Amino acid sequence: MAIAFVVCLITSNLFATKVFALGKLTLPAAVIIFPVAYILNDCLAEVWGFRKARFVIWTAFAMNFLVVILGQVAVWLPAASFWDGAEHFDYMFNMAPRVALASLLAFLAGSLLNAFIMTKMKQAQKGKGFPVRAIVSSVAGESLDSLIFMPIAFWGAGFSDLAKMMLVQVTFKVCYEIVILPVTAAVVARLKITEAETA
Repeated sequence: MAIAFVVCLITSNLFATKVFALGKLTLPAAVIIFPVAYILNDCLAEVWGFRKARFVIWTAFAMNFLVVILGQVAVWLPAASFWDGAEHFDYMFNMAPRVALASLLAFLAGSLLNAFIMTKMKQAQKGKGFPVRAIVSSVAGESLDSLIFMPIAFWGAGFSDLAKMMLVQVTFKVCYEIVILPVTAAVVARLKITEAETA
């Protein structure tokens, strides 16, 4: 689960360099994978607690910055004369450090808030009501994430465009999580049984 979380984070940061349009709506391509990271975060916090979830979050960011550093090394290497992909490759990986910084600030704040709310609500609800706390914690975490990420990653875009992208992104991610919630709940229930059996 931790490995999947790391892959989702790194992939979403690379995908964020592309913005696509659905009619009049525009979104970074990261939305196709990024919500999975929050679902995994919910599972980690619910089953293993805030401390373990926090450790996985920090590990994911260490790996993300390793990819960014290696990407910069690849950009600096002289391109072969016959290769015509240098401009596109350089564009993606030159943007990656800014996206990584935006993601670091946003996802740390959003994920930690998500895991913190999930854990506190679990204590208050005495372990019951997972669907409610999964949604509430995700709305809070995703909203904070977008408020921090969008202005940094897409600096220079108009305020109106940014506001629309943020609203659409948060709505999309939360709806995504609600649709997949039955699967998430089933995974969490199974993990709890497995953990109890191996304890």
